[in-house]
Amino acid sequence: MDSFIYSLNATVPIFLVMIVGWCIKKLGIIDDHFADVANKYVFKVALPVMLFKDLSSSDFYSKFDIKFVLYCVIVTLLMFSVVWILTDIFMKDKTMRGAFIQGSCRSSAAILGMAFIQNMYSDTGMAPLMIAAAVPLFNIISVVALTFKAAPENGLESADMVKGDNIKKALYNIITNPIIIGILTGLVASLLRMDFPAIIDKTMSNIAQTATPIALICIGAGFEGRKAIKKIKPTVVGTFIKLVGLAAVFLPVAVMMGFRNQELMAILIMLASPSTVTCFVMAKSMNNDYVLSSSIVVLTTFLSSITLTGWIFLLRSFGLI
Repeated sequence: MDSFIYSLNATVPIFLVMIVGWCIKKLGIIDDHFADVANKYVFKVALPVMLFKDLSSSDFYSKFDIKFVLYCVIVTLLMFSVVWILTDIFMKDKTMRGAFIQGSCRSSAAILGMAFIQNMYSDTGMAPLMIAAAVPLFNIISVVALTFKAAPENGLESADMVKGDNIKKALYNIITNPIIIGILTGLVASLLRMDFPAIIDKTMSNIAQTATPIALICIGAGFEGRKAIKKIKPTVVGTFIKLVGLAAVFLPVAVMMGFRNQELMAILIMLASPSTVTCFVMAKSMNNDYVLSSSIVVLTTFLSSITLTGWIFLLRSFGLI
């Protein structure tokens, strides 16, 4: 029962804020223009500041574990690669591929991970190290997928020209991506053990605290039920992969490698937490299928209290956490 309460406390408030966003949009309190501007604010300011602050305040020297880092890096590369290949094979609608790949693999590790682990343990344990190892790759691979899977602006361009342009765009989008910049600068600040004055630290905290609620309101405001229903099949498949499929494949590997307790919980968050709200933010900012992205985020968030509880119950039953 305690695992169920933890899951509800971590996921239901997130889902309810999405509903609030949808309701206030219907009531005319906010409109599409507000949602677009707020989405840009989250993408370019609030999320990068939040990630910078979380990572810069973490002590990676005392918690560094090379085996754990390599597991997170290799598994992240594997799961994105496998989902990408299968998506190219089975998904006929090319316009949905980038959003599907991102939504099926990209976990709410930074936004949900630390809070969820803190509910179960006295500290965040290996969560910051998992975020440092996996989240940069989440963002880099998502940028590449969203760039390469976006429809070409000029349908008359040759395949080679499109491929060349996409490579250049992907490199540019990676270098200039605010979220990636926030992660890398946060890592540097942590490794240099930078200590910020209280005024700066409080300012960053205030900005960081706006990231999740505004992003969730934007998802709710941008959620288009009728369009989402038409994309129910990829939404359900992506949700299954995100909440069940990846963990079913890679959690046993983590157990066999000897990971337990906070390490295993951090891995569970990496694999089986709901799709991050950043999926919607980036899909919309990079002209991809944001309707599919928002649908996967909403459904994974709604169902994750059940699936995460199931995974936690299973791990506890075997004495692993």
